[in-house]
Amino acid sequence: MSRSAARITAIGSYVPEKRLTNLDLEQLVETNDEWILQRTGIRERRIAGEHEFTSDISTKAVQDLAERYGKSFDDVDLIIACTMTPDFKTPSVAAMVQAKLNIPNAGAIDLNAACAGFSYGLQMANGLITSGLHKKILVIGAETFSKILDYTDRSTCILFGDGGGAVLVEHDADNPSFIESHMGTNGALANNLYCTDLAGEMFGEDLAARNVVWQNGREVYKWAVNTVPKGVNALMEKAGVTPGEVDWFVPHSANLRIIESICTRSGLSLDNTIYSLEYYGNTSAGSIPLSLAEGVKDGRIQAGDQLLLYGFGGGLTHAGMLVKWSI
Repeated sequence: MSRSAARITAIGSYVPEKRLTNLDLEQLVETNDEWILQRTGIRERRIAGEHEFTSDISTKAVQDLAERYGKSFDDVDLIIACTMTPDFKTPSVAAMVQAKLNIPNAGAIDLNAACAGFSYGLQMANGLITSGLHKKILVIGAETFSKILDYTDRSTCILFGDGGGAVLVEHDADNPSFIESHMGTNGALANNLYCTDLAGEMFGEDLAARNVVWQNGREVYKWAVNTVPKGVNALMEKAGVTPGEVDWFVPHSANLRIIESICTRSGLSLDNTIYSLEYYGNTSAGSIPLSLAEGVKDGRIQAGDQLLLYGFGGGLTHAGMLVKWSI
């Protein structure tokens, strides 16, 4: 990656108030707290209200960022909202955030790379700022997955929750955040994790579930634990760093068993891994910014730390980056 001229200067997050615990799920499907915790590491997740949507979560995450860091958005020139659960097909979530926060001169786009979305959004922001096309970009990762779940399907409904986070990326050639990146896709496996829209078939085959998330958990697990460690190692090799030089690993919070396997296969320490799944579940594009925000709030992440972020999921797609934290 060419030398960056972009820096992450602020972060914020938001989760809905309603909690859905494993004990609550016992009343909905044939499952139990011990089974869920043992297989996923998840204790509870947050659920958006009936009239609360991804743009609301996104807006509140950006407002949290502004309050914590005293940031103004008058000169933000682009909003990138990373999500696969937009309020509408159009207008975009980013356009709704622009309206709700009255940001005067910003472009607005949504980016859908599912659970890798936030990593892709950061990479896009870095590229646009480093190239000189933009100066100040809001990157948001947020989801309301509860609105596309089948709560009779215990293999999926136990995993996902709602929430998100946002970062501000600004031009700073002297103290850039972005060190190196890596990405990839295996679209031939896309029928193992999907949510239908206009099309009801893929690769010439009818899809079983309509308008709800469906996944073949076993196949997605196999893909993730084989693909992500290779990507992590390729990223470290390109950057010329060893696992011991990574201060914090911040992966997509899919499932604790997947994260444990990725750490083992890539040589990264689970003790130096930050995830948000225990109390928020799998929040797709929202999981990495939520994890970062939690790490900053509790003091684990400090200025100068080297972070390895890695998102992976629907597509099946993956993207990671090495970042110097300088807030």
